[in-house]
Formats: sequence, C-alpha cells, structure tokens
Amino acid sequence: MNGEPSFAPFVSSGEVFNWLGRFVNLEQGVMPPSMRPERMRVIANAALNPEQSAPAIHVAGSKGKGSITAMVSAILQEAGFKVGRYMSPHVEEYRERITLGDSYFDESVYARAGNRLREIEHKLSNPDSFFYKELLKASLGEAPEPTFFELLTLYFFLCAKDAGCNAFAVETGMGGRLDPTNISRTECAVITGIELEHTDMLGDTIEKIAVEKAGIIKSGKPVLILEQGNEEGALEVFKKTAEEKNAPFYYLPDFVSIENINVSKSGASWSMTFKNGVFPRLLRKTMDLNVKIPGAVYAQNAAAAVCAVLTAFPQVTPEEIKTGLLKVRPPARFEKLCDEPEVVVDGAHTAVSVKLCAETWASLYGEGGVLIFGCAAGKDARAMALSLLPLFSLVVITKPGDYKISFPEKNFDVFKQCAQETGCRAEKIVFIKDTKHAVNFAMEYAQKENLPVLGTGSFYMAAEIRGFMRKAGKFQC
Repeated sequence: MNGEPSFAPFVSSGEVFNWLGRFVNLEQGVMPPSMRPERMRVIANAALNPEQSAPAIHVAGSKGKGSITAMVSAILQEAGFKVGRYMSPHVEEYRERITLGDSYFDESVYARAGNRLREIEHKLSNPDSFFYKELLKASLGEAPEPTFFELLTLYFFLCAKDAGCNAFAVETGMGGRLDPTNISRTECAVITGIELEHTDMLGDTIEKIAVEKAGIIKSGKPVLILEQGNEEGALEVFKKTAEEKNAPFYYLPDFVSIENINVSKSGASWSMTFKNGVFPRLLRKTMDLNVKIPGAVYAQNAAAAVCAVLTAFPQVTPEEIKTGLLKVRPPARFEKLCDEPEVVVDGAHTAVSVKLCAETWASLYGEGGVLIFGCAAGKDARAMALSLLPLFSLVVITKPGDYKISFPEKNFDVFKQCAQETGCRAEKIVFIKDTKHAVNFAMEYAQKENLPVLGTGSFYMAAEIRGFMRKAGKFQC
C-alpha cells in the first residue's frame, strides 16, 4: 500500500551474506562507481549513524593491522567491554569480519541488522528517494548504488549497535582516507608500517600511500604510529597531518621499549617498558607479556594494541591486558593447523610481512620444508620469492583460490627467475594451477618426506589450505 517492496525477512547471517553477494565486489578487482568519503556519510545518515553509537580504535597500515585489531578487541573484552570487531578479509566465512569480540554475534542480531540493511539499501537505490539523490550528489554524478564494502561496513555498525556494543575495534579495508570505515567515531587511530601496495588505488610512492593512511587521523584525537623503518617520508606525512588536525602524535619507539623477545612454536613472549611519560602511571614500569602467535613482530603489534587501548580507555588494567593478549588467536597468523605433517598457514601478503614470516619459519623449522605459495595480482612476488626460496626443498606455486584476481603463471616465472639468480635449484619449483590439486600434491610430498609445510602469500591461500585440511579431517585448531 505504501509503495515499499515486500521482502521475506532474513532469518540467518547466511541469507544476509548471500544477498550482499549481489553487489559490486571491489576485492575481486571490480572498480566501484566511486571512492569518496561523502558517499559513506550519506549511507550512514540513511541508517541514522550507527557508527556513532560507541567509541572506536581505528587501525590502518600495510601490515599487522588485523592482528592489532584482534588484540585491541581481546583486551577490551577482558576489561568488560562489549566489543564490536570489524576485520577483513575473512579466512573461511564472512562472519569472521563482523564479530562480538572473538565470538560471532547471535544469529538474531545478524538477521535483524540484515533486514534493516536491506531497507536502507532500497532507499539508497530508489531514484525517487531523498537518499538516492544525496548519494548521486556525493558520487559527483556517477552511478550512486552502494558498493559491497560500503554495505558490509554499514552492516557491521548495525550489528554492533543492535547488540549494544560499547566499544569498537575497526580495521580499514584499504587505505584510510577514502575507506568506508573512516566514518568511525575514533578515539585513537593506529597506523602500522607502510609499504608500496594497491598502487593503482593509493598512489605509486610511499608518501602518497601515507597520505591515504593518514586520512584516518581525526581532529583532536590521538594517533599512534608504529615503527616505519627506513620510510622517513611516511613518518613526516603522519606528523604533518597530526599537526594540521591538532591530534596528539605518538611514535611507538619513542615511548615503549621491547626487550627479551622469545619465539617458540607455541607463541611469543617479551618485556615491554614504558618511557618518556606518555602514560605517567606506568612510567618505567615493565610488563611481561605473551601471545599465542609465533613471531617477533607480534611483540610490536601487541605493544601498539596495548598503547592504543590505554590511550582511548585509560581505566584498563595491566592484568586485563596480560590476560586479554593470551586469548588472541586470529586465524592465518602463523597458525599451525595440524601435525604429521606439520602444516602452518600465514596470511602474509606484502614484501615485509612475508620476510618476517620467513624469518619466523627459519627460526622454528630451519630449511628444507615444503612451500605452497599463491598471491593476488599487484603484489611484489619477486620480493616474496627472494625471502622464501632459500628455505624450502619443494615450492608449489598455485592460484590462491577464485575469490581474488591472481596471475599464478607469472608468479611461477618470477620464482624460477629468482631461483636462477640466487643459485637455488629451479627444479624444486612446480606450478599447479588448480588450488586443490596443488595443496594435495604438496601434502602428499610432505607426508612422504616427513617435511613441514608453510602456506603463504595471501589470506586467500591460507583459507584454501585451511579448507583442505578441514575436509581431510586433519584440522586440529
């Protein structure tokens, strides 16, 4: 009677995600009609701004942002907060992106928020509606229909508000300035190390990419910057942006000292000492911390998570921090799936993150294992190859599933070329395009030769191996 369409209500998260699958998927290489923050503000306004319902710690950067987001969430959850956690990509199912702390929301929450999301999408896509016209205006005349990631981001905030969350831990999807997550009510922004990535979208220099990441810095709100290595240009961009926005600027190496790092197959431990008075009540105090994720890099990531939490929520105690970190175990972060053979997957997908993964592997497993490698298009396969090749007796190059565009044949050529340049035996590198066949081949070889297996290059590669092990009944996580 009122002209509104009649829909059968969603009753599960699966139905909502199937419906969302109709929309443009940027992760599959399809360009959205526009990437403008004004678009997401219109979309959020149509939903009565659920993102404003709780304060957020917002994390951007080229590497490590997922584990930091998970750590922030775990600490806040231990401190008694009801935390809405938003991360991407997922490893095995979409619900991993939108969670209540480290657990899924109740299915009734996903369903109610999904029904609300569909109502909003109808308004945004109806040429006669006010919000369609506003979205068209914000899109500068381009096709105004909402994109997949815009709707997914709104869905997270709708779920979190429906569930009564009083804190958000939010990871950017890509970049920062234009990312749909940038509507968050940010109490503290965190920016990890910067690398050349998504250069077609973010820019072809470190400085240009840093400008995009710096877009999450909010006026008057603190920003925490992780060590930038030799990329001083990025650090200068962040300092300048913080100054322009009157945002308190904290560079992690200036006020935290990390020592006595110990890495084992069961995780990492270290000592963290506060200095320079950023947190007066903790000045010169040392915290002994642990995570159940192997890798020295997780000490720095955890330090960032701890400092972000203490900045935004100073009432959180050291004991809550310690206990919360021990409960963090995000998938595909140097994750051991099974024994006999030992199989580890890691979602590393940048030159630096793969190098760090390789260093952890070398320290725990030495040389001579089996590598399953697949990365998405646009990644620095050469740099990854140079880090990985010396460590494995068999390298299997494949496609990291069908979710994202990849060119495995080119990766195979890159690995062969690098092997020739470095003196590695090129015959140990094989190309099997079909992902399932590649994983099966690698597992059979590893079983026969009693060798450990590492799967890396992308989260999608890790997801394929996880799925294979689960179906084979060998998944022990």
